Amino acid sequence: MSEPATKELPPRLTSLDAYRGLVMFLMMGEVFRFCRVSATLPDSRFWKFLCHHQSHVAWIGCSLHDLIQPSFSFMVGVALPFSIASRFARGQTRTLMSLHAFWRALVLVLLGVFLRSTHSQQTNWTFDDTLSQIGMGYGILFLLGFRPVRDQWIALGLLLVGYGAAFALYPVPPDFDYEKVGVPKDWPNLMTGFAAHWNKNSNLAWAFDTWWMNLFPRKNPFLYSGGGYATLSFIPTLGTMILGLIAGGVMRSERAPWAKVKWLVIAGIAGLASGWLCNALGLCPVVKRIWTPSWTLFSGGWCFLLLAGFYGVVDILGLRRLAFPLTVIGMNSIAAYCMAHLCDDFILKNLKINLGKNAFGFLGDAYEPFLHGTATMLVFWLILYWMYRRKIFLRI
Repeated sequence: MSEPATKELPPRLTSLDAYRGLVMFLMMGEVFRFCRVSATLPDSRFWKFLCHHQSHVAWIGCSLHDLIQPSFSFMVGVALPFSIASRFARGQTRTLMSLHAFWRALVLVLLGVFLRSTHSQQTNWTFDDTLSQIGMGYGILFLLGFRPVRDQWIALGLLLVGYGAAFALYPVPPDFDYEKVGVPKDWPNLMTGFAAHWNKNSNLAWAFDTWWMNLFPRKNPFLYSGGGYATLSFIPTLGTMILGLIAGGVMRSERAPWAKVKWLVIAGIAGLASGWLCNALGLCPVVKRIWTPSWTLFSGGWCFLLLAGFYGVVDILGLRRLAFPLTVIGMNSIAAYCMAHLCDDFILKNLKINLGKNAFGFLGDAYEPFLHGTATMLVFWLILYWMYRRKIFLRI
């Protein structure tokens, strides 16, 4: 991507803010506590469905909740071509932009560590959360933002093939004691054959973390992640951001609006099909927790389709008012992210203190967690709306 000749600021697409807002809404929406309602209404398929999609799948597969992190990462890539064009229009040099990009990457990593440490007695040095994963790959993504789209595709291919090959070449431990790494012997998601290279807490990324994580001060030696998450997932997460970068280039191109939608839909179907096929053939399972290459393709397919839907409905059909509640959230995504991690318990607690312990039990005890969470979400949104009205936007 060369420096554009025009000094005009690129137009802001409301659809990007709305899509980002949906992602943040789903993340903040954990306060709805669907699974607590489902537990008290075990015969309700409706609440069981909502619970499933507010939880991460155990290993292989995908729920709506599993699409939050890839969507957030994808949108970082989508926004980059617009950001670069905007900074060029304001007269910034590539050197200055590069310094800012690598500073931003460092801040994202450290902010992720900070948010993970808020309930710990000491700094919790983990690097598998959304912000840290984005930060560790952001510098490379930024440099790719100046390269032709051909080079971006090549980088994506090399990254996914190389990462998959590294996992495949790491030997499957013989007679491995999975119980020592928090995996029951009868866990139904343990795989055999070639797919065993991607088993929980016995793969290449787990082996790396048993060295890497113990370089940092911690109360107890790191042996495994209870969820199977891994630091090295930032590499295929970069792949997701590159997909977003390519999509952002399409969004800024001279294509006709509906031609852009068509391109995104075709890319989305291709991503879903290729990720599913890798899983079905036993080449590489679709696992979000270790961000397998097939997960990059599969989740990236969903991201393309969601972006196409938002762009078509919000910017082409012009239904911006319909998307306004999400836009308010999406324009302050960092603030929303921090609020969800720092303020949820505070707001939940103080709503009951000030409105009464039984304020949300008027539909019965089963629905109390949902109503309590709905009030909390309303408080979240009103805070973001107040910031929106006063043009207060947190940036890194």
